[in-house]
Amino acid sequence: MTEFRLLMEEYFGPVRAASVAQDHVFGSLQGLTANQALRGGYEARQVWVAVCEAFEVPDTLRWGLPD
Repeated sequence: MTEFRLLMEEYFGPVRAASVAQDHVFGSLQGLTANQALRGGYEARQVWVAVCEAFEVPDTLRWGLPD
């Protein structure tokens, strides 16, 4: 979960990351926001993949934080 939040902040910045997680509805997560999906039992990796697909996150972040 921590890595998910860090990846979100790395890509979107802290303020926008919180907004996207709270407000953006993902069709691939059955109409849930990222926060709802995580609370509902989705794995953080699955939610991150949905974010990557919806926002065209570059491959450099899709598989984790850069070293």
